Amino acid sequence: MDTRQAVVNRINSLCEDNGITPNALSYKAGVPQSTIKSILNNETKNVGIVTIKKICDGLEMKLPEFFDAKDFWELEQEIR
Repeated sequence: MDTRQAVVNRINSLCEDNGITPNALSYKAGVPQSTIKSILNNETKNVGIVTIKKICDGLEMKLPEFFDAKDFWELEQEIR
């Protein structure tokens, strides 16, 4: 798994945990629906930290909580 897929998995998991759709997340976070769609469809090469922060704000969570998930802990180092 790569970092992008870990972000996709985390967003999907957070939507499920909060009982909301990606469209509802878009509204709560103040992020365009097209941006959320592009992230979830793996069309975005690099999800910006500002976007992730907005998602966190919309879900009323701290940024470190977003990254405190199994998928992130298990990522392989990409640069050696």
